[in-house]
Amino acid sequence: MAEQKVEKMADFPAIETPEKKPKRNKYAIGCAILASMTSILLGYDIGVMSGAILFIQDNLKIGDVKVQLLVGSLNVYSLIGSAAAGRTSDWIGRRYTIVFAGVIFFFGALMMGLAPNYAFLMVGRFVAGIGVGYALMIAPVYTTELSPASSRGFLTSFPEVFINGGILLGYLSNYAFSGLPNHLNWRLMLGIGAVPSVFIAVGVLAMPESPRWLIMQGRLGDARRVLTKTSDTKEEVELRLADIKETVGIPANCTDDVVSVPKRSHGEGVWTDLLIRPTPSVRRILIAAVGIHFFQQATGIDAVVLYSPRVFKKAGIKKNNHLLAATVAVGFTKTCFILVATFLLDRIGRRPLLLTSVAGMIVSLAGLGFGLTIINQNPDERIIWAIVICIVTILAYVSFFSIGLGPVTWVYSSEIFPLRLRAQGTSMGVGTNRLVSGVISMTFLSLSKAITIGGSFFLFTGIAIVAWIFFYTFLPETQGKILEDMETLFEKSIWRSKLKRGGNTSQVQLGHVEAASNGNAHQ
Repeated sequence: MAEQKVEKMADFPAIETPEKKPKRNKYAIGCAILASMTSILLGYDIGVMSGAILFIQDNLKIGDVKVQLLVGSLNVYSLIGSAAAGRTSDWIGRRYTIVFAGVIFFFGALMMGLAPNYAFLMVGRFVAGIGVGYALMIAPVYTTELSPASSRGFLTSFPEVFINGGILLGYLSNYAFSGLPNHLNWRLMLGIGAVPSVFIAVGVLAMPESPRWLIMQGRLGDARRVLTKTSDTKEEVELRLADIKETVGIPANCTDDVVSVPKRSHGEGVWTDLLIRPTPSVRRILIAAVGIHFFQQATGIDAVVLYSPRVFKKAGIKKNNHLLAATVAVGFTKTCFILVATFLLDRIGRRPLLLTSVAGMIVSLAGLGFGLTIINQNPDERIIWAIVICIVTILAYVSFFSIGLGPVTWVYSSEIFPLRLRAQGTSMGVGTNRLVSGVISMTFLSLSKAITIGGSFFLFTGIAIVAWIFFYTFLPETQGKILEDMETLFEKSIWRSKLKRGGNTSQVQLGHVEAASNGNAHQ
């Protein structure tokens, strides 16, 4: 048995043996950090708006309906950015799309900070939302395409790390400026968000372009140079280069630095292959990507983060400075646990983290719903144990979210699409994410009035249970697979599901798919 194992491993390049872990590629890490910093823009807006809205409502004299529209509208507006980002990134490249996102958000943040009234503030939200949509879609795509397979999960989780870092910065900004007059504090909170976008746009110019995008343009020489810097070994450079060339339609023996690429490689016909006539494996990939983004938001994370001051107020914390201090604790907890998750993604895999995360969220949401229901039923009493349950379960909920569902969503959805469909496919997932987030954030206050705030979290509990079942039955493990093998992985899952349902799939067909998958298992 031991001899067979040694013989089998000898057939594969050293980079692909599980016993020999390559060191982290510092150049790839630096590029991933720069690209993922665009996610700070969304995180900061989410965090800062949760506290700024307390002062906006008082200063501009607006009701809860306008509050919901103001808070949630950015997520809906970001649909425009995420929908356009796929085609834009195929046109001008991944790198310049990141710069474009930073420029748009810069003007949006300035408009919000200088807003004289509610209408102007909403226009600023519209502009900033488009920038956020671009940033959310392009950061994971760029990082995924740049990363070696050995550390792709680690690097592609960076956008979620920076979202959480941005949320914490937003909470700290709230706390820092809360003592200023109401006509000034919220404007500074929102306007200062323009500062990081400048540094991001300038810093990104030092990054290389995505090697996969370069090959899509026929620039093989440039792509090889980038792959040399971002791969673990020379063997991996050749492997990645050959796989991408095959996907794009460039002959394997082509060694020219610049070649002519088939027209369809530039993005034409993608929507047809993605939506109108997808293969079974592409259809399953699309459902998986859209599904994981849907459940990430439908389980209520934005309700907790955006309205955490209101939730804490319902739980019995009354003073504004105490409310904002409690939200800082939420942001700090989220950031700590997302950092833990980044080091586990490539060690224990996506599925174990995802399933453990959602299971913990189910218990936490049920506990939070219970605690808030007890408090709501006894409005004249200060029930300390119920308050403690609420605070503990909120912190537990964001911890479990950050260790699994938060980062895995971005990693998984950006790595499973075939190269030619990746930009637009990922944009569909991000669009779903932002749409559901917008619906949740624009209806949470009304929902909590209709079925009580405790009932709202019981509803999220039910959705989280459905999410766990979906993830368990529908999402295969992608840890360690090279990007060009994802269709085979999902095709294999389809054959297995047909066999389990008692379909008429022949053993010959199943064996063919198994052989194709096992041939790449060492990747």
